[in-house]
Amino acid sequence: MTSQPPHPAPGDPDTGNSGAGLQAGLKNRHLSMIAIGGVIGAGLFVGSSTGIATAGPGILLSYALVGALVVLVMRMLGEMSAANPASGSFSAHADRALGRWAGFSIGWLYWFFWVVVLAVEATAGAKILESWIPAVPQWGWALIVMVVLTATNLVSVGSYGEFEFWFAGIKVVAIGAFIVVGLLAVLGVLPGVDSDKASFGNLTGHGGFLPNGPGTILTGVLLVVFSFMGSEIATLAAGESEDPRRAVTKSTNSIIWRIGVFYLGSILIVVSLVPWDDPAIAKDGSYVAALDSLGIPHAGQIMNFIVLTSVLSCLNSGLYTASRMAFSLGQRGDAPKAFARTTSRGVPMAAIIASVVFGFVAVFFNYRFPDSVFLFLVNSSGAVALFVWLAICFSQLRMRKIIQREAPEKLVVKMWLYPYLTWATAALIVFVLGYMLTDTEGESSGRTTVLLSLLVAAVVVVIAVVRQRLAGSHQDATEQSEQDRVPVG
Repeated sequence: MTSQPPHPAPGDPDTGNSGAGLQAGLKNRHLSMIAIGGVIGAGLFVGSSTGIATAGPGILLSYALVGALVVLVMRMLGEMSAANPASGSFSAHADRALGRWAGFSIGWLYWFFWVVVLAVEATAGAKILESWIPAVPQWGWALIVMVVLTATNLVSVGSYGEFEFWFAGIKVVAIGAFIVVGLLAVLGVLPGVDSDKASFGNLTGHGGFLPNGPGTILTGVLLVVFSFMGSEIATLAAGESEDPRRAVTKSTNSIIWRIGVFYLGSILIVVSLVPWDDPAIAKDGSYVAALDSLGIPHAGQIMNFIVLTSVLSCLNSGLYTASRMAFSLGQRGDAPKAFARTTSRGVPMAAIIASVVFGFVAVFFNYRFPDSVFLFLVNSSGAVALFVWLAICFSQLRMRKIIQREAPEKLVVKMWLYPYLTWATAALIVFVLGYMLTDTEGESSGRTTVLLSLLVAAVVVVIAVVRQRLAGSHQDATEQSEQDRVPVG
């Protein structure tokens, strides 16, 4: 095994071994919409009904708790990324702060998470498209969607940014319109809406704010935590913008209102428009039930269009994110060198193709072995989001000292109450992981997800440590050989 090539420190220019390197092809409007749309996943529209049925209006506290956790983690990441913008983001920071094994491990786990997400989202989008045009089979739609978005990413980073600008824009406009119309209905100023049913009184009028007890707040946390994954994409994309430091700072400072409006605001409207125990929430979905209550025709198809847009957005960003993480790993010698090569347009073609090929394989497993291989892939990647957030916490604890020692002027974004709030955030993440172990219901229970994710993480960490030690031994042997060849006297 040859020694690993030197890897640039975070913040160094992202240039591959051939081609033009990553280029600043993302405009400010692209970054702004990527940052806003990154926190709005399809899980918000699809998964919120289960959370509402479990915790009632108290699901707002679950969203608020996870939202606060995300804000704190993104603040830490923003501090490191504003000081040292890098395509690998938190993986590059972990590499420097915690060691090569950490950067290798968290980078590959994150890549694994997103390529599995590609399969999940492609299948979800294919189901909607097949319901509209049944002449094309579901697997055909999944193939079409993956091919189109792969082509988009292969053209240039600007084409990715343009697609994401419009995908995210549709999501933002849809949720914004929903909140405004819903609020007018709740306040009783929207014609044709039964004010007795649409009321803030629904927050406490059906068994109280916590109808199933305070313990359901934590259960709700488990149900909603994974819908927040994607908030960190803006820090990866910032490396290909004209002013990375400004882009990171802006997205970090705006995440509070983004989560407050799009998550807490829209869920508040849902549970105010429709009683939490209304059967329509479980049957049709929370947002469809809310739109139906307003008398909006074709509410289900409207929501299907919005969900499809969110799915395509997630697919687009997932492929981009996975490929840039693979590029960063290749650049640092932790992945094949081909991953670090770029085309004349600054596109890491090999990294994109490798990511989408694994995504295609996962889609095949979803159709051929849905209850075995694919279920394992989904469960074993499910807790990676929490592992990433935990790695960000520990990296920030070390990176703050490094930045203060080497370039204190780069601390343009600072984590609040350092280091106490960082430790508290890490403790909360560990608590959530521990609480997941108490969930034993179903094939995708919290315990199964954590244990399988820990198993995969342990395998990756062992590989990383062995690689590092072998590389160190080879380097020592090489240095000794060179010394032996030096003539004495």
